[in-house]
Amino acid sequence: MEVKIGVQHAPREIVLESGQSAEEVERAVAEALAGKSELLKLADEHGRKILVPADRVAYVEIGEPAGRKVGFGAL
Repeated sequence: MEVKIGVQHAPREIVLESGQSAEEVERAVAEALAGKSELLKLADEHGRKILVPADRVAYVEIGEPAGRKVGFGAL
């Protein structure tokens, strides 16, 4: 699952491939924005943890996993 996180006052967004489901990511974002947690905590598919201060989250885009392209042909 591809997740993009926009952070206030940061020129680039955080992009990660997460092994979590869309519902789990949405629940974590909702809890962080509701003030239940000071940090937005997500894990990528390599086991790394991404921590973003909840008050600095500008947006979160939850997408489908991107398939890897193989070959040399132009599509």
